Amino acid sequence: MRHANVPIFVPHIGCPHACSFCNQRSISGVQAAPDAAEVLATCRRAAGMLGERVSGAQIAFFGGSFTAIDRAYMLELLTAAREAMQAYGFAGVRVSTRPDCIDPEILELLAGFGVQAIELGVQSLDDRVLAANRRGHSASDVRRAARFIREAGFELGMQMMVGLYQDNREGVLRTARGIADMQPQTVRIYPIVVIKGTQLAALYERGLYTPPTMDEAVALGADLLAFFEGRSVRVIRLGLHASETLEADRVAGIYHPAFRELCEGERYRRVLDGLLAAHPPGGVTLLVPPGHASKVTGQGRCNLLPYEKRGFRLKVCADASVPPFSVRVV
Repeated sequence: MRHANVPIFVPHIGCPHACSFCNQRSISGVQAAPDAAEVLATCRRAAGMLGERVSGAQIAFFGGSFTAIDRAYMLELLTAAREAMQAYGFAGVRVSTRPDCIDPEILELLAGFGVQAIELGVQSLDDRVLAANRRGHSASDVRRAARFIREAGFELGMQMMVGLYQDNREGVLRTARGIADMQPQTVRIYPIVVIKGTQLAALYERGLYTPPTMDEAVALGADLLAFFEGRSVRVIRLGLHASETLEADRVAGIYHPAFRELCEGERYRRVLDGLLAAHPPGGVTLLVPPGHASKVTGQGRCNLLPYEKRGFRLKVCADASVPPFSVRVV
């Protein structure tokens, strides 16, 4: 059964720092903080839509630093989530928070309310990059929090960013290796978006920061997908959720509503180059995994057009025996 989240955004409440890139109103599209009644109403609607799938779904508090918000408010939200679990059969609760806002006491409290998974906003494991982006925590804080979470028996998730101020490709890959070494079950990868009203926007407008190009970000995203797959870590998100507010407030940076598909298409482009670069032109059938034809062809057939211009007549067919991100040539 495919996993599902019921996302409830708690925008920026509790976060003690204004990170260089952060404008939660734009990122989440949410301005007001939810109360218990809104949590229950959201869960009731979601349960009706999920039907039998509700037993595999988690109530997910995203957006802010959940364990840093006012304790009474946090307990209000958790109590409402527990009521929804009992009433509708949700599997549990998922929260996201900062690495420096985790300790054994808060983990014991969360466990008592049915929290199953905790995602840490890591962003980078380079202390220089963390300081430049005003994160307010260190890489050692990440490692300590990850150890606490694993030892307490929670599912560990981690979130990282691509294109941070003063970061680069090699720094991102080092962060990915460090994250994998901490053995999380899941990872989210967020390419940087420069948003109005942030420190990053001011740096960009002064010419002190240049985000990666889309091509650079897609190539790096493809590398990260392959890397985490090889380390048995599920990438459950690649790219920001589509949002009208985000699109309106975006100044620059890497945003595409189907960013993950671009990165998956890049993985297939590399496979095709390895198979067809030395192959003579003519009629060729490409056997691909079911449901992956659009990734293989790429947006606007960009993966196939260079070969079709060379005289290839390419046909893409699904074959269940072909594993993901592989292509068989006939």
